[in-house]
Amino acid sequence: MAITLSVEAQKPIPPAVHADPAGALTVYRDNLTRLRREHTALRELPNLPFFLFGMGDRLKLIYRNGRLINALTGNIEEQWRVKEEIIVPSEYLVHLVLTDGQQIQIRENESGVWLLQPPRKPKLIPGTRSQLNLPGFAKQPWGPILRVLHQEVLINVIHGRPVPNFLVYLKPWYRDAAVMAMVLRETHNLSLIQDWIMAINKPFDRNNHGIPEVDNLGQVLFLVSLVSDKKHPVVQAVLDSAGRFRRGSYVAGQTDDAEHPVYQTKWLKYGLKSLDLPDPYNIPNQYDSYSSLFWWAYRNEHVAGPEFDKKIAINSPYYVWADDHFSNQKHGVVGTVDYPLSWQQHDSDAHYPGMTVLEKDLAKQKLAFTHAWHAAEMFLLLHVP
Repeated sequence: MAITLSVEAQKPIPPAVHADPAGALTVYRDNLTRLRREHTALRELPNLPFFLFGMGDRLKLIYRNGRLINALTGNIEEQWRVKEEIIVPSEYLVHLVLTDGQQIQIRENESGVWLLQPPRKPKLIPGTRSQLNLPGFAKQPWGPILRVLHQEVLINVIHGRPVPNFLVYLKPWYRDAAVMAMVLRETHNLSLIQDWIMAINKPFDRNNHGIPEVDNLGQVLFLVSLVSDKKHPVVQAVLDSAGRFRRGSYVAGQTDDAEHPVYQTKWLKYGLKSLDLPDPYNIPNQYDSYSSLFWWAYRNEHVAGPEFDKKIAINSPYYVWADDHFSNQKHGVVGTVDYPLSWQQHDSDAHYPGMTVLEKDLAKQKLAFTHAWHAAEMFLLLHVP
């Protein structure tokens, strides 16, 4: 299945100047307030007024304190003397009133990131021209929140690769990428990572201390199914590797430093099904703490047991949001700030000094803003098909 998207052929169209940023922010905050009433577990987060621009393969930019900064180099691309700022995450918008009374809007749309300063002609920021699909989710009950969660997934696609957080992770993780891909499929943005998927040539990402994590097998097959077929070169390598980890009728091995045979076998079966490949495996009838992370299929093949503890819910909230999707509960933690809606803290494999470009205290706290898997799990739970 080939996916094509002509970027340069489409003329970039600037967004309109938003007439009521304060009103749009109120609507978004009202949506967040309602979410926090339904999902009552809250996490106090540092209130750092900022916004990330550069979804997909665009130049990554940070707006903070009157400056527009290149997120990867720290170079100041633009700066202003600001009297007032309004950041509206759901509109991908920063509205500035300057000390001399001028008004400027930085706004991202389907064709790029723009500086709007009427009566001047809209300026497309260099390095940000590309075509994306950015649904408004107008008919969705959580529409404004879904727009932000979608942005937090797209912002972590860099150089065509889906990463958990582009500031602290250098490489994609197959597990995170698979869940991100579910969002990209839903919003018709799979073309952003098509080339990366086509280039996958190893059945394991080996990002966790070099260990071959068995859930990767099914994730690779699923990812391949989104853009190709069973003839993809990596498929046979996955099938060969599955045989090495087979135990009777299921597979088992390491994932996050423990065995999770139910979760791992579910992923493998789903990957095989996605490519219409023979499936000789059966999901073992035993407790597996990761079983509920796999909420979209094989729901009956599950043995109940202890839930994720509060520390995991706070530091790695994607686990609990996935578990909520499976169990129809509302234990997933929601942050106390407008933006971002996703985060991750104290991961041994993250390079937190990368957060210094945003705020040095985040690096000290080992706290990453944003996190694509977290954003994707929230999106997939709150989105109404």
